[in-house]
Amino acid sequence: MERTNWTEIEFILQGLSEYPRAEKFLSVICLVMYLVILLGNGTLIILTLLDARLHTPMYFFLGNLSFLDIWYTSSFIPSMLIHFLSEKKSISFTRCVVQMSVSYTMGSTECVLLAVMAYDRYVAICIPLRYPIIMSKALCIQMAALSWGLGFLNSLTETILAVRLPFCGKNVINHFVCEILAFVKLACTDISLNEITIMLGNVLFLFSPLLLICASYIFILSTVLRINSAERRKKAFSTCSAHVTVVTVFYGTILFMYMKPKSKDSAFDKLITLFYGVVTPMLNPIIYSLRNTEVHGAMRKLMTRLVWEERMRNLHL
Repeated sequence: MERTNWTEIEFILQGLSEYPRAEKFLSVICLVMYLVILLGNGTLIILTLLDARLHTPMYFFLGNLSFLDIWYTSSFIPSMLIHFLSEKKSISFTRCVVQMSVSYTMGSTECVLLAVMAYDRYVAICIPLRYPIIMSKALCIQMAALSWGLGFLNSLTETILAVRLPFCGKNVINHFVCEILAFVKLACTDISLNEITIMLGNVLFLFSPLLLICASYIFILSTVLRINSAERRKKAFSTCSAHVTVVTVFYGTILFMYMKPKSKDSAFDKLITLFYGVVTPMLNPIIYSLRNTEVHGAMRKLMTRLVWEERMRNLHL
């Protein structure tokens, strides 16, 4: 079968076209959430860069997570909002592939990064005296680079296999965005290899990091329960609570979305995907900032500095 030129291919993102009022409502909700994502994650990145008290491995990885969430949501939310409000819901082949590969890279990277953050908490609680030696600046940079590198390689593999497929029918993606599985299912050829690699990628990047996270917290729980002081136990648990919450929201949603037997072709399935793509990145900075005295202190310090600089400018005027 003759392969169509990539420049001639367009995809239609169906979304919730059958519910135009729902799309208008979702566009407002998603815009507000996107602004919260930019503000929350952007603020965390600025704080981790400017405040010396936050120059620790935990906040270094948190800064990476915030940067990742901004890139992930920016890869699809702006175009999704345009499609919600536009009659024309088409997207070119190139834009679709870029959107798909960027979002897949960020999703894969986040899985690995959450496992790295769990290891950081394990060392901090189970081997506290060796923490500064083990979690050195060089190791933190290497672990972050490994997370990004593995995510990129996974996405690159899936994307190369996907773009080689021929498309010759009505290219309607029953989704809000260009999602890898919905994309390859439109090909007019056998996609067994693509489905196998996607399944293997999901197993490697979902279950392997999840097993590492669970193992880390088993050791952490065992260590904390042996602490005699109730105050020290509470402090140890509090340092892990934000990460546990983020992992629960992230993996709970993504496992439900990908491992459920029903195919993603209903409005409910699309909304679950949207929840994973928008709500989770919005909650991450809120979860890490809530009841976090270090972040609150850094925020107060930054606000005091900004107010003082504004007063100095007014005095000079």
